[in-house]
Amino acid sequence: MSQAIFENFYACLAVLAFFTTSQCTAYFQDIPTGSSQPNIVLVMADDQGWGQTGYNGHSILKTPHLDEMAANGLRFERFYAAAPVCSPTRASVLTGRTNRRTGVESHGYALRLQERTLATALANAGYQTGHFGKWHLNGLRGPGVPILAEDSHHPGVFGFDTWLSVTNFFDRNPILSRNGSFEEFEGDSSEIIVDQALQFISTQASLKRPSFTVIWFGTPHNPFMAAPEDARPFAHLDRNSQDQHGELVAMDRSIGNLRKSIQKMGIAEQTIIWFTSDNGGLPKITPKTVGGLRGFKGSLYEGGLRVPAVIEWPSHISPRVTSYPTVSMDIFPTLAEIVKLPASSMLNTHDGLSLRKLFDTEIASRGKPIPFDCLGNQAVIDNDWKLIRLGKNTKQKPQFELYNLQQDPQETLNLFDVNEAEAKRMLALLVDFDLSIQQSIDGKDYPEGHVTDGNPQPRFWNAVDVYKPFIQQWQNRPEYSGWLKNRQKAKRNKKSNP
Repeated sequence: MSQAIFENFYACLAVLAFFTTSQCTAYFQDIPTGSSQPNIVLVMADDQGWGQTGYNGHSILKTPHLDEMAANGLRFERFYAAAPVCSPTRASVLTGRTNRRTGVESHGYALRLQERTLATALANAGYQTGHFGKWHLNGLRGPGVPILAEDSHHPGVFGFDTWLSVTNFFDRNPILSRNGSFEEFEGDSSEIIVDQALQFISTQASLKRPSFTVIWFGTPHNPFMAAPEDARPFAHLDRNSQDQHGELVAMDRSIGNLRKSIQKMGIAEQTIIWFTSDNGGLPKITPKTVGGLRGFKGSLYEGGLRVPAVIEWPSHISPRVTSYPTVSMDIFPTLAEIVKLPASSMLNTHDGLSLRKLFDTEIASRGKPIPFDCLGNQAVIDNDWKLIRLGKNTKQKPQFELYNLQQDPQETLNLFDVNEAEAKRMLALLVDFDLSIQQSIDGKDYPEGHVTDGNPQPRFWNAVDVYKPFIQQWQNRPEYSGWLKNRQKAKRNKKSNP
């Protein structure tokens, strides 16, 4: 069937479809708080591709600690980031909602203040909550800088009691912000934030209080700054590839330290550790980062969305590999069921589902499709089938692509004009999601019925008045120097060529 026919079909459905906001059907009883609750640690890499682990068959990179975690936990073969760039996926983890619903359209957008977050829900359930590392949900772009205490969207606003955080990606010898106070550190950024997070976890464990810890690495985002000893095994590669792989070596080592330290504390059996990445791998790295999948970061193809993921909970999960399709939006509903959070912890309209049953047994098929809406493109995955709509926000005709991921994981054969029945079914799902997401964009999910003020638009931190006093102090730091020079050059060119 022709592309034109389906475009007309899409337009008709958009007019005629009756949309009812999905309701949360799960009912969670409130339970007493206390040390019987599991500790929760969410770990996220920054730009690590699906193929960049030893257990996924990387040809030269060794990740022994991630491999051990995968061998002892539930390893996801088809885990998807909610978006192909970082801020949107982070918003999805904290809300259980696809990024467009939350106001986080792309990287550097601020999470709306009206969103209900996992951190707030767990804090209300008696957890001590901590965030360590990259935040990128406060509307600031550019290399990561320490977050100010007066920032309207700092981690504390969204439920974190303790935070040691930066606005965006960060590298060796970083400046971090501890609840608004700046501190300088020496060493690898991954090892630093894991060490700091472990101090937080240890303190709570000694007080027999359950803890919720978010560790969001700046690795392996560029610029790449590995220790020489970590990059040395990759000396035969180009400089960027050497350092990117070296950063991953250090990150893997820090994960080993995290797991081993939690074991030494005697709380491993009662601790959930969930590892994943915020989006697919980067291009121009050798060997390729996506393990043979199509596309990279920024793309709705598998290489831009499918990411490594493992969840480890020794007392409840036996080692297993699952091919069940899962997504970062499932994290909140899963933990909500485990901790028995009240249904009101999440907004009624959300896109994830609980994976608790998957801990015990394989499930044949996912009962809820996975939607994506980012960078002007949309997609929906329903088990083996995936529909992509490219060019939604352009004047050109939208392009539709349909793939059977079971038969064609590399997305080489577009079946949109071949399989009429599946194309029609998947297109109807996409129409429903498009209408639903528009309701959320307009703020209809919130009790107020609209989006309230107070959410900043994306901007670069060097243009924000409160950061200008620090520019001279930071201008020679390697993570900022080149970027600041480029920003100043662009500003001069704009003035000379109005």
